[in-house]
Amino acid sequence: MRKERLIVPLLVVLLLAWLSAQAVSSWLFEREMARTLADLEARGEIDIERVEVEQGWWSSSGRIYLAPLFGHLWQLELTYRARHGVLSTHLDGEAMLRHGPNAVHLFGDSLATSPPLWEASYHSLTGTLEGGLQLAPLRITQQERELVFGGGRLRFSGEQGNWRMRAHLDAWSLSDGAARLEVGPAILNSQYAYTEDAHTFTQEDRLQIESFTWHQPQLRLDGNGIRLSNRTSLDEQELRMQLALDLGEIHTAEQVLLTGQVDVELSRFNADAIRSSMLRLRKLAASGHHGMKQKALLGELEPNLLAVLQDSPRLDLQRLELDSPMLGLSARVDGSLFFDGRRLEELSLVGLDEPTVKARWRRRLDGDFTWYELPTVVALWLGLPLDTRTLEVDVGRGQVRVNSRPLPPLWR
Repeated sequence: MRKERLIVPLLVVLLLAWLSAQAVSSWLFEREMARTLADLEARGEIDIERVEVEQGWWSSSGRIYLAPLFGHLWQLELTYRARHGVLSTHLDGEAMLRHGPNAVHLFGDSLATSPPLWEASYHSLTGTLEGGLQLAPLRITQQERELVFGGGRLRFSGEQGNWRMRAHLDAWSLSDGAARLEVGPAILNSQYAYTEDAHTFTQEDRLQIESFTWHQPQLRLDGNGIRLSNRTSLDEQELRMQLALDLGEIHTAEQVLLTGQVDVELSRFNADAIRSSMLRLRKLAASGHHGMKQKALLGELEPNLLAVLQDSPRLDLQRLELDSPMLGLSARVDGSLFFDGRRLEELSLVGLDEPTVKARWRRRLDGDFTWYELPTVVALWLGLPLDTRTLEVDVGRGQVRVNSRPLPPLWR
């Protein structure tokens, strides 16, 4: 009898515990959704809006709009429906893309295909999200032009402060009469790690293109193994960007036309000025200045953007190695270029198309580059002695000299 008396209270306790877990799961999902969207918007590149939000213990739904802060080039609409469980939440929805000032639907209007569907799972205990999206094949024909895309798959995962994405894109081709370009398949890996409000962040992207082919009458180029990687980091002091390109091998007429690697780094962009520029951009967008002309926008942002240069940015060409066995030419180049960040009040971004303003910017440039094992044909082109084997390029206040001589006209 005592056991029977305990059953009802126990069931009530279990029911209350289950309802509480449902409520907590829904609350955790909503909190992480709001924090993640706020952090992504804080990056300063896109405007994010969430509307038609309906939140419940068992299910939630809404729409998320992503668009550039200025202009009307595109708008991405993500619909979602979340079904909450005690330990996880399952999401699914559509990804609809609009383009142009008239917000024309890409899927359904421009393309005779339905919007891509996406799905994901959010794990309440660990705060991690895993999901994916499938891109359907498509074909677009316009007179003699045709675009064919084989489709693709996109997977994303991560948690607050660290997101990863992997995209596998099948081959696509673009033809225009007798000319034809074929690219792929390709793989893109991306990771974005950040602190709250994107005060500091690091983004790494790696793109690998298995092959490409360019056909036109009397010319065919075939390439394979192309790799492009980029790393952008914003810390307390500076924004730094590193770019690496591996050309793999490019063939023509059954011979190797070109191989090579390029490593470039940009650094010394003032971090606080970048953050203030992003904050100013968001304030302008929030106040309804989406339709500002380019010069008006530059005028509003000019003090912030010029302040980005106060630490004298530099460009380092750490490696440029190109070889053409077919032509018997090669290039080995390294060097650095510096920008003088003093007296920035003398500069202007608004009038950059004026010759006098351009000259002021050029006079801020200094640097030097070295080309090792200079090919004889290049020495001949530059009017140097034919036995010249090293080319020293000096940039002083915007004036370029090669091996202590003024740079001759390159096109006569």
